[in-house]
Amino acid sequence: MHNYLDFEKPISDLEGKIIELKKLATEDESIDTSDEVGRLEVRVREAIVEIYSKLNAWQKTQVARHPQRPHFVDYAKTLFQEFTPLAGDRKFSEDAAIQAGLARFRGQPVAVIGQEKGNDTKSRLKHNFGSARPEGYRKAIRILEMADRFQLPVITLVDTAGAYPGVGAEERGQAEAIARSTEMCLGVKVPLISIIIGEGGSGGAIAIATGNRVYMLEHSIYSVISPEGAASILWRDSTRAKEAATNMKITAEDLKGLGVIDGIIPEPLGGAHRDPDSVIAATGDVIANALAEMASRSGEQLRNDRRQKFLAMGRNL
Repeated sequence: MHNYLDFEKPISDLEGKIIELKKLATEDESIDTSDEVGRLEVRVREAIVEIYSKLNAWQKTQVARHPQRPHFVDYAKTLFQEFTPLAGDRKFSEDAAIQAGLARFRGQPVAVIGQEKGNDTKSRLKHNFGSARPEGYRKAIRILEMADRFQLPVITLVDTAGAYPGVGAEERGQAEAIARSTEMCLGVKVPLISIIIGEGGSGGAIAIATGNRVYMLEHSIYSVISPEGAASILWRDSTRAKEAATNMKITAEDLKGLGVIDGIIPEPLGGAHRDPDSVIAATGDVIANALAEMASRSGEQLRNDRRQKFLAMGRNL
């Protein structure tokens, strides 16, 4: 069953009629609904084109959070071969919000790190809705150190509303773990490619997204705080999240213009959730091109390029 967002009501109404007509034709073979179904399908496509060609920042936020949007596990299953998950931070425990391990990408050995939100109640609770605790970031540091030691390119897939803000996480050094993960990303002497596949929220995202190349899916978002959080702080009114989203410049187009990201990966018409296979394939092509581009660079060059890239942000604003 497809989940429709608030602004997709015209699409929902049309597709509902198509389902009713197809059901009617199945129940009574003497009724031919094919012509009407064809006309409605054309109208659905037109409605999707019209709506998705002018999404505002808040609507893109809703698309980025769509429950049927492909998550880390979907990308890992399709893009990587021989994926071997590695668990635990060797200090406290395992954190399921951050998934990490070693794999092959189109035959090349790589290290993979990403946030997993889960796709149903059970898996969302298991993965803490993609919000990692300190041990998750310390696990990421462990994988980054391993990748650096064995000269493995690192691919990170970012999808989190932010790091977990619970008391236990703060007691175990959440801010320190995020800072050290960010520092480790800046320090490795291997190619590091980061893709924002859904939400890129706060330090919880930047901790694994400080890459040589940072790309965003067309309808993903990337921000220092959620629109609801920003509205609560600025106006003490979370209902002004739409206004906050617009002012914060959180969309891929905004961030490409500001020089925060290196490129935008187009999504299928209607968002990644309508055609996951094509957007995952497109993401794989972008990763392959980025790896090929950086293949001839030395470790020192890769590290220096990455550091200069982030130091230069905001200089020309």
